[in-house]
Amino acid sequence: MTATHTARPHSARQAWATGLTAFAAVMLMIAGVLDILRGIMGIAHDDVFVTTRNYVFQYDLTGWGWIHLVLGVLAVIISIGLFQTALWARVAGVAIAGLIILANFLSLPYYPVWSVVMIAFSGFIIWALCVLRPEESPASPPAAPPTSTSTTGSAPPRNP
Repeated sequence: MTATHTARPHSARQAWATGLTAFAAVMLMIAGVLDILRGIMGIAHDDVFVTTRNYVFQYDLTGWGWIHLVLGVLAVIISIGLFQTALWARVAGVAIAGLIILANFLSLPYYPVWSVVMIAFSGFIIWALCVLRPEESPASPPAAPPTSTSTTGSAPPRNP
């Protein structure tokens, strides 16, 4: 008697992997667009931001707007790579989300609510990109199904 076990083409783990990659791509796209808008605000009208006295990290808000604009554009480009499930995009996505967290931490006193929201978005992005294992990647082909042969008595006949 021969028993063959076949794996389902779309397992639950593969569905989670696909969902987390899509989640990270969408979140990074949103974070990038919000950072682009924040950069434009800082460049065009830096008086929109609240200025804080005696802050350790004091800088020109127009220059800081350019930094947010560049980070936002990079985030949008990387999110497009995440939609294609590219490995470089996963690595770059973690890096750019970390930079977005750092930039928003440094500008926390100038726009606190926006900064906290962006830090939370970026934290979810890093989590979603790091929890995905390479063997669960949606782009990887499914593994060959395991087969098991069980014999009771004699060996199966061979074809010449």
